Amino acid sequence: MRNIHRRTLLKGAVATVIMPAFTRASTSEILLRAKPASVQLVDADHPQTQIWGYNGGVPGPQIRAVQGDQIALRLSNDLVQPTSVHWHGLRVKNSMDGVPGITQKAVLTGEEFLYQLDLRDAGTFWYHSHNRSAEQVARGLYGVMVIVEPDAPDVDRDIVVVLDDWRLDEVAQISEPFGNLHDHSHAGRLGNFIHAMFDSLPAQMATNERLRLRFVNTATDRIMPISLRGVSGWVVARDGMPLKKLEPLGILTLGPAERADVIIDVTAEHDGEVLLIFHDRNQGYVLNDFRVSGAAATVRRPKPTPLSPNPIETLVSVAGARTIPLRMQGGAMGDLQEGLYKGKMLSMRDLVDQGQIWTLNGEAGLPVEPLFETPLHATIVFEMRNDTAFAHAMHMHGTHFQEVLPNDTFGPHKDTVLIQPGEARDFAFVADNPGKWLIHCHMLSHQSAGMKTWFRVG
Repeated sequence: MRNIHRRTLLKGAVATVIMPAFTRASTSEILLRAKPASVQLVDADHPQTQIWGYNGGVPGPQIRAVQGDQIALRLSNDLVQPTSVHWHGLRVKNSMDGVPGITQKAVLTGEEFLYQLDLRDAGTFWYHSHNRSAEQVARGLYGVMVIVEPDAPDVDRDIVVVLDDWRLDEVAQISEPFGNLHDHSHAGRLGNFIHAMFDSLPAQMATNERLRLRFVNTATDRIMPISLRGVSGWVVARDGMPLKKLEPLGILTLGPAERADVIIDVTAEHDGEVLLIFHDRNQGYVLNDFRVSGAAATVRRPKPTPLSPNPIETLVSVAGARTIPLRMQGGAMGDLQEGLYKGKMLSMRDLVDQGQIWTLNGEAGLPVEPLFETPLHATIVFEMRNDTAFAHAMHMHGTHFQEVLPNDTFGPHKDTVLIQPGEARDFAFVADNPGKWLIHCHMLSHQSAGMKTWFRVG
């Protein structure tokens, strides 16, 4: 059993914040104004933190819609930097994916861009800046999207929980500079203030109450291992995609950008408590504690059934599939000697001078030519191999992939996968969405320092 502490984490703190109210999608446009703002991140003994947020908050407005909806969202840029919005995990048209240099031009200061999205899948998704994202996401430019299935499960409450960390100074301001060599070459920009933000914070819970919790890790670089105490439950979806077989809930490890939906029953008795715990090494730190009062029912409900699947092709075989190696190299304590950057082969020292510290298949930065091109409906297998000393959260735009397991079996659909040092794992997908698609490490410090590439479908 790991030790549980009710105290500060590292040199910072853990805390609870209530998120801004959500916006229901409708036939009218939703305005997302990227602008500077002030929010009370830390307790009232500290000043408000200067952030960049959508509509002045962090997270930005929660967008709720129904599977099958078509929605329009207008980005207005009031920042001093160009920006864009990427709809993480949504299978949208390529022109709406929000990646400057790949699918659109960055939106300049004072300009706007209209995103029009067809919501094919139900689940928990999020949106964030994809221009200078290691800085802009760290400053607060992100929000959550909940796409509701027509046959939603029977729960008493449906709650979004956003996990994030911030690097703050002694007066609760975002600590700069961004992009220092140590962050880029190690585990990334790790904050000293970790918190959980709830879209509706229950004053208390009741025995046998059933809740759906939608966890989203929005941290730029930090892996979030969390657990719940005083409950029993199941993981029902990952990265917005329902699981065919529910997973028992234990310690839930979410890499940057990963999501997980869980359904829990409160098992703590009257006057007990439910704890949300963050795990770091051999210690546990209480992010939240909720008192339990009374009972919602005399007995627990039956185990929930799996959620309805989304309309995405499920693999049954990779026979005859094209294989694409994806080798991760570089960083501190790595063995990378040289790499290709902007068409030139550079030594590791020269790559570092260019701010490039990581490579995919021996190339740093966004290549001019695609990693590969494929016709529509072909099956592709990424042979991922992590030859670095650090974990990487590999994210693919455009669709979801499945891990290739023994005996022609496959893991659940995912858009982001955490690959540990020394691991070699294969992930396959059907190229069903035409366009130019990015694949990169969602440790955003690693992406900024070279770990990104792209491919073309159709």
